[in-house]
Amino acid sequence: MENIKQKVQERYTQVAQGASCCDSSCCSDVSDKAQHLQGLGYSDTALGDLPEAAVAAGAGCGNPTAFAEMKEGETVLDLGSGGGIDVLLASKQVGPSGFVIGVDMTPAMLETARKNQEKANATNVEFREGEIENLPVDSDSVDLIISNCVINLSTDKDAVFAEAHRVLKPGGRMVVSDLVTTGDLGEDVKKSAEAWAGCIAGALDRDVYLQKIRDAGFSEVVVQEEKNYAEGMPIVSMNVRAVKSTCC
Repeated sequence: MENIKQKVQERYTQVAQGASCCDSSCCSDVSDKAQHLQGLGYSDTALGDLPEAAVAAGAGCGNPTAFAEMKEGETVLDLGSGGGIDVLLASKQVGPSGFVIGVDMTPAMLETARKNQEKANATNVEFREGEIENLPVDSDSVDLIISNCVINLSTDKDAVFAEAHRVLKPGGRMVVSDLVTTGDLGEDVKKSAEAWAGCIAGALDRDVYLQKIRDAGFSEVVVQEEKNYAEGMPIVSMNVRAVKSTCC
């Protein structure tokens, strides 16, 4: 587990510096990164309003901000916020009366994100160092959780979903994009720390992933979008929405 965590931090330190991300089609050149993100549903207008460094550090497999239906004044939490692309987009959607928190465990990513925040003049944003299995966020304090291709990197997904449930307000929702499997990856891939850091080995079976969300206490678990992701491998990108009950 520690080896996996180290590999993940090494990989995303490189991504923070503009190197390639999970998908081999996501290149180091900013224009190629933008093209990759457009393929995930990010609009030209949205990307054009972001600092180039935020686009260059983009490492997602979907676009949770497109499905989240954010409202002005909401408090949003991004699990594994990376270079800050989704945090900065969310900050515009919730407006000056809202607030967006990004949590990431990689110091280089946090440094990049804070520089992007400054360039974007986003005053309703805060980036915190921490692990998504143990969030530095108060209980019942968040309206919406988003995450983009990060939960698959965790070695304890039950803890991630339990923490997400803890910090959400009753009635709050979680909208995440992540990679899941629809078949067997093979033991060599599953045991590879490099493949884990590359967003592949840690991906759960689709139905197991959804059940873990339910087991954490969420209801109304709905798959909003599903796309093939890695050619020749049983991997799909899935966008999921779930709600924390308002009672018991």
